[in-house]
Amino acid sequence: QVQLVESGGGLVQPGGSLRLSCVASGFTFRGYWMKWYRQVPGKEREWVASITSGGYTVNYADSVKGRFTISRDNDQNTLYLQMNSLKPDDTGAYLCNTYVDRDYWGQGTQVTVSS
Repeated sequence: QVQLVESGGGLVQPGGSLRLSCVASGFTFRGYWMKWYRQVPGKEREWVASITSGGYTVNYADSVKGRFTISRDNDQNTLYLQMNSLKPDDTGAYLCNTYVDRDYWGQGTQVTVSS
């Protein structure tokens, strides 16, 4: 079955950096688009970034453009999100997502940006 497992979150000061990872299994990772979302309690889940199956095209939400970089290693079945210049508004649970026969989600990794 499809599994997505995120890691790399933590507590970081404003202006700091984190690198999130999402290890995928149960499907042909290199054949599917992947996405990152973030969830804040009481708010709608927010799309952050997308990457095509081959990794050649990426897209970002305006709120993270120029600060975050999405990438993937199709040999390691792993999706990444490099987050730089972090702001308190970036705080939330970050989840990776893919659509195979339906939407699949990881359990999320918590990012807290605070001084």
